[in-house]
Amino acid sequence: DGVSPDDPRLPDKWSKTQNVKWVGDVPGWGLSCPVVWGDKVFVTTVVSDGEQASPKKGLYLGQGVRTPAKGVHHWLVFCFDLKSGKLLWKHEAHVGEPKVPRHPKSGYAAETPTTDGKRLYVLFGDLGLYCYDLDGKPVWSHKIEPKKTFLDYGAAASPVIHEGQVFVLYDNQEASYLASFDAETGKQSWRTERAEKTTWATPFIWKNKVRTEIIVCGKSKNRAYDLSGKLLWEFNGRMSNLVIPSPFAANDLLYISSGYVGDAQRPVYAIKPGASGDISLKDGATSNEFIAWYQPKAGPYNPSPIVYNKNYYTLFDFGFLTCHDALTGKEIYGRERLSWSYTASPWAYNGKLFCLGEDGNTRVLKAGSKFEVLGTNDLDELCLSTPAVSQGHLLIRTATKLYCFTNDAKKKSP
Repeated sequence: DGVSPDDPRLPDKWSKTQNVKWVGDVPGWGLSCPVVWGDKVFVTTVVSDGEQASPKKGLYLGQGVRTPAKGVHHWLVFCFDLKSGKLLWKHEAHVGEPKVPRHPKSGYAAETPTTDGKRLYVLFGDLGLYCYDLDGKPVWSHKIEPKKTFLDYGAAASPVIHEGQVFVLYDNQEASYLASFDAETGKQSWRTERAEKTTWATPFIWKNKVRTEIIVCGKSKNRAYDLSGKLLWEFNGRMSNLVIPSPFAANDLLYISSGYVGDAQRPVYAIKPGASGDISLKDGATSNEFIAWYQPKAGPYNPSPIVYNKNYYTLFDFGFLTCHDALTGKEIYGRERLSWSYTASPWAYNGKLFCLGEDGNTRVLKAGSKFEVLGTNDLDELCLSTPAVSQGHLLIRTATKLYCFTNDAKKKSP
């Protein structure tokens, strides 16, 4: 959900020379976020033997690449030591020529890996699901047949793990589905077909006071499934044309949003636990028995929103920030300018909100009902991935590197 426990080791100031613990090289191109378990940091990338993709910041607004990238590519998994930055291992999941096109800003390593502390689960959406032990030994893999996606943008929804099941969402233009795989063996447990076209939002496991649900956003309908893939509830979300932000929960509410630039519909919904059947809002309504509140034009395009201290913050791609009451949806402050071009989601700790721009510069804000920028941390490198926070360390992925920042940077690793 983007919120980390307060920790005096976590920095609110950093640069290429300030509070740097280590810097690791990550060749190729990938949009996936770093993932931490214990003292290990995992990240994925795809390296071309020929010309390497070089995304540019800013919005492409429908511009895509209609043919697969040319030449041999290597789909790679890296593991770094959290304390020292040493490369512990890397593994080549696949080598070959790409079969499908990709959005020029996304690439072929868009999905963030996940782990249960026993194994690492890596999804390359149009290629396959790969499982490794935490020392890099392959355990199992499952091939995924590539499908046509909207404007050939490719896949991006990340896998999620819960109670021995790995859930994979593949919404596309041909045959969308949600599937579950046994985490130990890789055997498919079930597959639920979805009457949806391409989306990119990662599913969310919502453990609420009533039950545990798999929340999946959709352009047509937002839906909840039980752990066996059975539909629990759904509603017509009047979503925007491109659905990207991840659903999440806070304050016993589930938050769902989408907001493609320029769309008339850019909604945010807050959902109460215990729903069943069709819970769609009636025309003109902003709430019902299970929808606590609805804002028609508060949804972001790429960054996922965040709730911090009962404030709901939305970071827009064009560089604006808004704040609403997370319990009621009431506006606290309207659009305030930060900078330009944001893809990474905001995060928070120590009473501060952090917004990382595509230019690599992070605006640091005081969390609360008043918009107040405290400062800017400059990296001046392309940044599209959401950072990871663990054990007093902040990990930021740039186009070619992985930075580890901490207030304890000057202390030697054991």
